[in-house]
Amino acid sequence: MDNVLPSGQNVHKKTKQKITWKKIKAQKGLIFMALPFVIWLLVFAYSPLVGWVIAFQNYLPQNGFFGSEWVGFKHFKDLFSEPMFYTALKNTLGMGGLGLIFGTLSSISFALILNEIRFSRFKKFTQTVSYLPHFVSWVVVANIVIQSLSTSGVVNQFLLSMNFIEKPINFMAKGDYFWGIVTVADVWKETGWNAIIYLAAMTSIDQEMYEAARVDGATRWQQMWSITLPSIRPIIIVLLIMSIGNLINIGFEKQMLLGNNIVANQALVIEKYALDYGIGMFRYSFGTAIGIFKSVVSIILIFTFNGIAKRTGEGQLM
Repeated sequence: MDNVLPSGQNVHKKTKQKITWKKIKAQKGLIFMALPFVIWLLVFAYSPLVGWVIAFQNYLPQNGFFGSEWVGFKHFKDLFSEPMFYTALKNTLGMGGLGLIFGTLSSISFALILNEIRFSRFKKFTQTVSYLPHFVSWVVVANIVIQSLSTSGVVNQFLLSMNFIEKPINFMAKGDYFWGIVTVADVWKETGWNAIIYLAAMTSIDQEMYEAARVDGATRWQQMWSITLPSIRPIIIVLLIMSIGNLINIGFEKQMLLGNNIVANQALVIEKYALDYGIGMFRYSFGTAIGIFKSVVSIILIFTFNGIAKRTGEGQLM
């Protein structure tokens, strides 16, 4: 009896291995195509993680990894004790949150509007025009925004002509407006591009559902609310989870280009803080500690909101 069980386990193990190899052989073409991307990911995304070790050292380039002094969590303690870090964190989460909310809403709304357009030529033209801002450099976008919001810009001229204001407002020198300016510029630049995935999801919806709704007398608004949105909800949830994971990784290009000395406190974000107070001051270990903090927060956000989505049954990332 003792000999039967191991042999049975061996047979099961061999059968499982055969099935695995059959699956690999059947998908060898796809695996071969994916291999370069896997190698790229390992080389450029995972191998640099070895450098995280310097966050626990007083790293000096001339001493290298092995010659630098180990200091444990000193740089993390320094990070959490600096007031400017919390200013940068607040700005990052604030602008990231505004961008997430208004960016998602604008992309979904724009995709819904395009989906309702029946004149195909106009629809294609609108799609093409809406994609173009995505390919425009932030340098160009920032210049357009700064010129438009200057005291002699088109925005002030319009407000003066409508008697909404008595004298021009220097929007770019008002810290209270900075988050809003960045959000509007970002939404304008990326709405058309981000709407592509939602449009693709809408094209896969069964048209018979719309026909049945029209027979029942449903209006376009009712069809949109009761058929289109529920059908693309899983896609919305997945993209939302991915966006939430990048909530703290909003970059610093737009803040740096749109900001100035007057609104420096409102424009300071985590990446800019790491650049100025880390690498810019040759504090490589401190800069790495900031990078680790960002990665840990992103992972926590992704798993938290993915777990919430999983429990509610609204779709999930993994």
